[in-house]
Amino acid sequence: MEVCLAVCCEPGQVLQSDWRVARGTKAVQLIQMALEAQFQGAGMLQAHSLLEKAPIFGVWGRVVQGDHVLEAGDRLEVYRPLLVDPKVARRERFTKQGARATGLFAKKRPGAKAGY
Repeated sequence: MEVCLAVCCEPGQVLQSDWRVARGTKAVQLIQMALEAQFQGAGMLQAHSLLEKAPIFGVWGRVVQGDHVLEAGDRLEVYRPLLVDPKVARRERFTKQGARATGLFAKKRPGAKAGY
């Protein structure tokens, strides 16, 4: 059966390759196969360092464990760990730009009523 392996090494850069695997192959086994086959791509060194750590897996955007059994047509995605908590980043952006420049009605028309 055919599956796809996608590794996000840097923001906006995804290395993707197609693999033929046997039925019952688990996510961790596909990662091991990719490491042994010298996973090809522009950011190969970053992909190897990411795969050798304890990566976070997903199949079509849903987080799965390493023992997840792959099915035909699956896209196994390997995610980078978060550098900053999204809630903290949002809070810092909010304090930097101030309350007036944020929110749903930040860009209102001149002379419009409040809230429109």
